[in-house]
Amino acid sequence: MDNIAEGFERGGKKEFHQFLSISKGSAGEIRSQFYRSLDQEFITQKQFTELYNLAEEIGKMLEGLMSYLRGSELRGTKYKK
Repeated sequence: MDNIAEGFERGGKKEFHQFLSISKGSAGEIRSQFYRSLDQEFITQKQFTELYNLAEEIGKMLEGLMSYLRGSELRGTKYKK
């Protein structure tokens, strides 16, 4: 969430896209951490499945927004006249 906010506040499409990409990477990273949490029995299989699916869904949502931005002609608020 913080990466998304930081990228948006930079005011340009390219920067926003870059920070969305970082956020998508973090969604993958947390899925890896869920595996370790399950292996160490910090969470149950049910919790793992729910959390993993949510992180996967967020990654897909981020990819959708990144895809939209790639096709958009908008450049960002810092380019407004």
